[in-house]
Amino acid sequence: MKKTTANNKFPWLPLALALAVNLALPQAFAAEAIHIPAQPLGQALSELGQQTSLQVFFSPELVAGKQAPAVDGDLSPEDALRQLLQGSGLHYQIDEGSVTLLPAPGAAANGPLELGVTDIKVVGDWLGDADAAVVQNHPGARTVIRREAMVEQGAMNVGDVLKRVPGVQVQEANGTGGSDISLNVGVRGLTSRLSPRSTVLIDGVPAAFAPYGQPQLSMAPISSGNLDSIDVVRGAGSVRYGPQNVGGVINFVTRAIPEKASAEIGSTLETSQHGGWKHIDTAFVGGTADNGIGVALLYSGVNGNGYRERNHGNDIDDVLLKTHWAPTDVDDFSLNFHYYDASADMPGGLTQAQYDANPFQSDRNNDNFSGRRKDVSFKWTRQLDDRTQAEVLTYYTDSFRGSNIAARDQKTLGSFPRTYYTFGIEPRVSRVFDVGPTTQEVSVGYRYLKEAMHEEASRLALVNNEPVVRPGSDGHVYQDRTGGTEANSVYIDDKIDVGNWTITPGIRFEHISTDWHDRAVLDTAGRPVPEKRRSIESNEPLPALSVMYHLSDAWKLFANYETSFGSLQYFQLGQGGTGDETANGLEPEKAKTYEVGTRYNDDVWGGEVTLFYIDFDKELQYISNDAGWTNLGATTHQGIEASVHYDMAALDPRLDGLTANAGFTYTRAVYEGEIPGFKGRDLPFYSRQVATAGLRYDINRWTYNLDAFAQSKQRSPGVAVNADGSFSGNYITEGTADGQYGDIPGYVTWNVRGGYDFGPAVSNLKVGAGVKNIFDKQYFTRSSDNNSGMYVGAPRTFFVQASVGF
Repeated sequence: MKKTTANNKFPWLPLALALAVNLALPQAFAAEAIHIPAQPLGQALSELGQQTSLQVFFSPELVAGKQAPAVDGDLSPEDALRQLLQGSGLHYQIDEGSVTLLPAPGAAANGPLELGVTDIKVVGDWLGDADAAVVQNHPGARTVIRREAMVEQGAMNVGDVLKRVPGVQVQEANGTGGSDISLNVGVRGLTSRLSPRSTVLIDGVPAAFAPYGQPQLSMAPISSGNLDSIDVVRGAGSVRYGPQNVGGVINFVTRAIPEKASAEIGSTLETSQHGGWKHIDTAFVGGTADNGIGVALLYSGVNGNGYRERNHGNDIDDVLLKTHWAPTDVDDFSLNFHYYDASADMPGGLTQAQYDANPFQSDRNNDNFSGRRKDVSFKWTRQLDDRTQAEVLTYYTDSFRGSNIAARDQKTLGSFPRTYYTFGIEPRVSRVFDVGPTTQEVSVGYRYLKEAMHEEASRLALVNNEPVVRPGSDGHVYQDRTGGTEANSVYIDDKIDVGNWTITPGIRFEHISTDWHDRAVLDTAGRPVPEKRRSIESNEPLPALSVMYHLSDAWKLFANYETSFGSLQYFQLGQGGTGDETANGLEPEKAKTYEVGTRYNDDVWGGEVTLFYIDFDKELQYISNDAGWTNLGATTHQGIEASVHYDMAALDPRLDGLTANAGFTYTRAVYEGEIPGFKGRDLPFYSRQVATAGLRYDINRWTYNLDAFAQSKQRSPGVAVNADGSFSGNYITEGTADGQYGDIPGYVTWNVRGGYDFGPAVSNLKVGAGVKNIFDKQYFTRSSDNNSGMYVGAPRTFFVQASVGF
């Protein structure tokens, strides 16, 4: 909790003075000409931000009355910052690129933390900018990845970035989610196919087609080139951002509108010995006028062929127009427009024999996926008084996704166009007040969300891999389905600061009404399909409680409990049966999540360790395209997540600029129900152990990176399934001839990169080059849907990068 001075005219301003607009961590260590005269510390820090690209967050009262010495010479921005802070009693903390000023550590060590004070900044939005101080005080597992780390990974998509987050597992593109447009993310052993169990946001707006009825991301309208950061909240977020977030909240934060006019263009080009060339191009221009109106235009595009030999092309364009206006001292408006258009081939799975012959081949010429999304969002924040803040977020999305997928025997080609519309409005009021020795911030929020969907299916015959019209496969619509959801939710939480404790109880109430309508059409044999209607209504209270103990500014302990609710999706509601019964026995799922952890960060090292436990009564599990979803029954997900980073200069000054990081996750996600022979068996498509390690070295204007990633084996869903969707038999551990089933071996990959920053003298030119999967480790995953089979992972891949700024 951060304090403001009592005489601050605007107590809602104090915490975030961003002193530069384009943060690049390598530049924090690169020498450049800096000339700052002696003056008040706050003004000196502002001038440092103007002369360099260093970004510093601080509270105004920290620098009030403090003077800074003159700084002059060829210095790195970080060295200049150290000189400015000499004698101030302040120190700074760098965490994934954000620089935050803090009181000297001794102040916290000499007495209890004074958290319960009168003048407290209203936080309101828990996600916010996710600077280092905000993350440090979050009472649950949370990781933020900054833009610089994405660039240094040579990331072509957000999945590449998320693999390095503790507890997060990213399945290689496969099956009907096998294009580069999809996102397959699972958290803590939860299903990763199309990311259905995490609440995924873009600047706080839901990314899914339909957040309740179709929360999957077969099209993820997100390009890494447009991002400032990725904020992964794995615990203590369900009340604000529910209902379905047993897999956490993932907020993709796009690049901010800069204070000063600036522009940047960049490109990353990659290739391997298989496939072709693929590149991601980015462009950014923006600034803020003297009247306070700011505008930024962002573009990111991915084009070219992937690492398979054919049917692996990509054409993705992602455009954002962001605007901002603060017409008064108490009002803040933002209006954003987003357009995403993409198409990508899907190479299809291979049989074991095909994989053995050539794992990079594809025997499919016609499978592809396309999507388009148009959305607009508007946010108004108003400071009602010194301690009260109101906010309204409203958004509208119009999404289309379509796919052409050949049947397993490749005798027919199915076409599946689908459209979705979503409107949402989310007001919230937050107020800070004092009760006895406590300082409390109560937030009350509401969400109204309305969805509509229209899904169709048709098919043509395939002759010599070419679509033709044949009886029964003549292109007529044989499935015509509509549906919709209307959801109302209200939540209240109370963040209570007392002594060294922060305690936050909260509860969310969800009222969800979903309907599904299968219209009367002719099936592929020309027979009438009977009309079907189904609906379901849910009313769920979702309580949560989080507790944090502040041992010091650097060291925190936390624990939390929360509940998550997964309403039935449209596909699940319409699955099985012939009449108007509801979902053929499927029921919504509810999960309880528990966390206990600790977080530490100082100038030398930091890390986080979290123990987690997830308890499902009846988890919904996708089995295959034939069997669909089933109520798997009781399951548990438990384990430990750990991450650490260390400044090696603390060991020896000659190691200045060298930092090390590592992460490890152990997960045990198993079936606990009553099916004979399955109790204690692992759920499919997750690894019990995942580990990461890395070194980063800055010397002069050079940056070097060495990273490793490892995951243990996985199970595929190779079990016999009865007609009612229940399991029988045992797991299939040996690989099957069709490639669908069998254990998936673990693997280890290594990446290396070097980069050079030419600095302002050469238009901030930055260049880099690297190799992913240096040792060309061959690995694969599996799928059991229409595109069933084996899917090889990315081989050794070379990439080069360049960007310039103006």
